[in-house]
Amino acid sequence: MDKSKQPFNKSKRSFRRRLPPIGSGDRIDYRNMSLISRFISEQGKILSRRVNRLTLKQQRLITIAIKQARILSSLPFLNNEKQFERIESIPRITGPRNRIK
Repeated sequence: MDKSKQPFNKSKRSFRRRLPPIGSGDRIDYRNMSLISRFISEQGKILSRRVNRLTLKQQRLITIAIKQARILSSLPFLNNEKQFERIESIPRITGPRNRIK
């Protein structure tokens, strides 16, 4: 039987449905730091809706809560910890020094 006449076979893998990252009892608020921190990358960026697996309404509320927390200084705008570590580890090269003979 050639390929064009073969019936389409569905994959027999079963997909486990993931639980939503925000439960029905979780309140999306700028004070709920444990919830908000799950939706921020290591660099301090807000993760996309596709990565978070949130609904459109939940993503909007999370974004507003993160921005409010940043304005109130509960969250940093940028997470520069790694940048500072990298700068410290690079040896500094200075210009020619006057050497005593």
